[in-house]
Amino acid sequence: MASTQASPHSPSRPGAGRARRAAIAAVAALTTATLLSACSGYGSKAAKTDSIPSANASGAKLSADTVKIGYFANLTHGTPLVGLQEGLFQKELGATQVKTQIFNAGPAEIEALNAGSIDIGWVGPSPAINGYVQSKSQDLKIIGGSASGGVKLVVNPAKITSLDDLKGKKIATPQLGNTQDVALLNYLAGKGFKEDPQSGKGDVSVIRTDNKVTPDAYSSGAIDGAWVPEPTASALVAKGAKVLLDESDIWPNKQFVITNIVVSQKFLTAHPDVVEAVLRGSVNTNAFIKANPDKAKQDANTAIQTAGGSSLAPAVLDPAWSGIQFLDDPLAGTLQTEADHAVTAGLLKKPDISGIYDLTLLNKVLKAAGRPAVSADGLGTS
Repeated sequence: MASTQASPHSPSRPGAGRARRAAIAAVAALTTATLLSACSGYGSKAAKTDSIPSANASGAKLSADTVKIGYFANLTHGTPLVGLQEGLFQKELGATQVKTQIFNAGPAEIEALNAGSIDIGWVGPSPAINGYVQSKSQDLKIIGGSASGGVKLVVNPAKITSLDDLKGKKIATPQLGNTQDVALLNYLAGKGFKEDPQSGKGDVSVIRTDNKVTPDAYSSGAIDGAWVPEPTASALVAKGAKVLLDESDIWPNKQFVITNIVVSQKFLTAHPDVVEAVLRGSVNTNAFIKANPDKAKQDANTAIQTAGGSSLAPAVLDPAWSGIQFLDDPLAGTLQTEADHAVTAGLLKKPDISGIYDLTLLNKVLKAAGRPAVSADGLGTS
């Protein structure tokens, strides 16, 4: 785990000292996360069940009485936030009732999926890879995409004006080995910086900081910037930080997977009709988001507040939402690249993720909607 490496600068405003001490204490209290864990949810305080009410179940019941869905109260999980808020999943499921659980981190969500506490989940690429590899390909499948983008490197413009200025600075990521941590370490390695991936020490100090703490850590001077997802990136910009790099700009076609849909293989085998209905709800939700961006944005904000967090101010919500692309394609080629980045960063041995995708039902849904099929890029059933 990286040390807190407190800033030597004195606080410059009343209360800043208390904020700085609180931020540093919170950073110091973080435990080393499971390798390739997910980003913490921005708004929710703890895992919570049935936090977003769905429309009353009606119509024919499918093969299961209920389907248990997990996700984060995070804008990059906008598909479940909006779809549940609008009742679009329940509409497809008929009398099969939706039950929801909100998570703060990917390892807990994958553990819940493996234990049967949830059946289907929205989760980042790194925990999906880790869960698949650790279970020796037995526990989960990626069945669809959900979001691309929404990750930025934001910095203190008084200290960093170009990428060359990163040396000697303190840059936060959400967790050791999480998707953004991997991205930063891989990027630094590509620029020739030397880093110890476990401690975060090196030419650039990588400070693992929970997303909920990061804005205060930035205000106090405990960090000089952060490689983080939305809305944390926009929250930092609202505090005076500047975007130094949008991660989308370093990917082909400016697209990379940030959120996938995963399912328990056991549930997929037992209840393919339910899984198909959830995928229809997801495809319909992404179409709704595209057609109604302002309404969808407010739905997501309402869902975050309902989940027990704080609603986002327009100065944070608007730019954060506009930086995320919601889509059905899982962008399978970028998953392999992200796995390779973890190897380059020194966090993972070369993983075998062949067979991680089963896009059969998604492509069935897309065909029925007159849409082209999406590819597993050689990593599963397409």
